[in-house]
Amino acid sequence: MEKYLTGLLGWIDERFPLTANWKAHLSEYYAPKNFNFWYYFGSLAMLVLVLQIVTGIFLTMHYKPDAELAFASVEYIMRDVSWGWLIRYMHSTGSSMFFVVVYLHMLRGMLYGSYRNPRELLWLFGVGIFLCLMGEAFFGYLLPWGQMSYWGAQVIINLFTSIPFIGPDISLWVRGDYTVSDATLNRFFAFHVAALPLVLLGLVAAHIIALHEVGSNNPDGVEIKKLKDPKTHIPLDGIPFHPYYTVKDIVGVAVFLIVFSAILFFAPEMGGYFLEANNFIPADSLKTPPHIAPVWYFTPYYSILRAVPPILNSQFPGVAAMGLSVMVFALLPWLDRSPVKSIRYRGNQYKVWLALFVISFLVLGYLGTEPTNVWGQFSGSWAEHLDIKERATWAARLFTLVYFLFFVLMPWYSKIDKTKPVPERVTG
Repeated sequence: MEKYLTGLLGWIDERFPLTANWKAHLSEYYAPKNFNFWYYFGSLAMLVLVLQIVTGIFLTMHYKPDAELAFASVEYIMRDVSWGWLIRYMHSTGSSMFFVVVYLHMLRGMLYGSYRNPRELLWLFGVGIFLCLMGEAFFGYLLPWGQMSYWGAQVIINLFTSIPFIGPDISLWVRGDYTVSDATLNRFFAFHVAALPLVLLGLVAAHIIALHEVGSNNPDGVEIKKLKDPKTHIPLDGIPFHPYYTVKDIVGVAVFLIVFSAILFFAPEMGGYFLEANNFIPADSLKTPPHIAPVWYFTPYYSILRAVPPILNSQFPGVAAMGLSVMVFALLPWLDRSPVKSIRYRGNQYKVWLALFVISFLVLGYLGTEPTNVWGQFSGSWAEHLDIKERATWAARLFTLVYFLFFVLMPWYSKIDKTKPVPERVTG
């Protein structure tokens, strides 16, 4: 049997570089030996991507991209298709968990300077994946054709009309009609199941190829390729990705699947953050929900949109700020002027600003989930002397300012920050 398998492998290698790719990307790809738990999230993102693709394929077998049938088809999947409820909840829970692991993956890059030279292009591919993922989530959110899906799409698409000159034409093109309708649903379905997944897979492939070309970063920010064994040319501080990290990642996958399963079977709506109550009501163009808000992973940017006041009755400043708050991540490799990469050897300046950035992101995320009128619903003598709604608005503006100052002031505080000497080799 071994003889036949060896012969088959040789026959394949003559026609396809199977063994060469296995060695280049797994068994002979040398990664730093000091990876910690922050390095689980890249592989977990790959796991959730596969999960979303597989469950999405099964959902499209029964879903009807028709304004008259879409909501009923989702109910049919939930009630009548064998294990349909499980597949649907896996897909909806997976979308939120995708953003959880991606946000943590990006935070790890900011902690250890994974966007620094020579990984600028690798980081840009990652930002492209993030943007593509946001588009994929937005287009997919309309497909259940519930109240929040319908009105959320209506509000977000209408924001494009504030863009000078081309805004109305962009909104009309995205909708395919003068209002969110069957044409919009069909377009979003095409983008969600065909166009963006192809782009996303291409960006993921480019991200991995770029990673394996420049090598992985590590918690020390030390380039392991600089010190190699003179005979074998193997990095002294590197170990083969397989089997060491493929086995280690199984631990992260096991913990992730435990958490994922707990949410899936016991709280798939997650208190309304993963699946809103209004989305279990069929879309009605004549009845607006009392509070329209995006899913939790969009709320920090939605909060920035609401925090920026309109100018001359135009929402364009808020829309521009929302777009810039996402795109600014692409500038990190050129904004950071620190002589060191890892937070282990940075001074207090960067640590404080990064902590403020994380706090502002979380607070903006919370404020984005709250309706704009909720602050005015309180009563009592203390509320008469304190405008809670106004305080919430100013809090959002304050944390929006902190969010952007983290990037704007980075060339200054990263340059003057006191740093510690970086070791020549990884510290373990």
